[in-house]
Amino acid sequence: MTNVSMKTTINAGADKVWRTISDFNGLDKFVAAVANSSVKGTGIGAERTLTLQDGGRIVEKLEKLDNDTRTLHYSIVNSPLPVKNYLSKITVQKLGGSQCEVTWSSTFYAEGVPEKEAEKVIEGIYAMGFDGLKKLYFTNVKTGLWVWKRAKNAVSPMTT
Repeated sequence: MTNVSMKTTINAGADKVWRTISDFNGLDKFVAAVANSSVKGTGIGAERTLTLQDGGRIVEKLEKLDNDTRTLHYSIVNSPLPVKNYLSKITVQKLGGSQCEVTWSSTFYAEGVPEKEAEKVIEGIYAMGFDGLKKLYFTNVKTGLWVWKRAKNAVSPMTT
């Protein structure tokens, strides 16, 4: 069995990031390879179908969702990825100030490729998700600052 675990710091509050991650139908908001997401069912046992940019499809099942510990567990039901018996966990932990740490981990067996190659595929997906979360929250902050600065500058000529 292979284990992959990665973590990163996001410059946003844990509750805010958790709202994004815990939306089981929202992976397309922060994983660039996902073109579309749809969900069948609600709560534990719900299945999401992820349509990838290249047309591939991944079906995942929500195994556990704990808002108190900000933890989500899901499994892969069907996928073109080189893995089987895949079980993943994502957690969001509050850090000081308006930062949080996101940990994305999984266990699985490599299928059709060497173990190291399967690890690289999964690590690439996690890195893409982390980059997407960082861009999502960075963009929102920058847009807000840009709008505020522009409004402030618009007033400035009138006062000079």
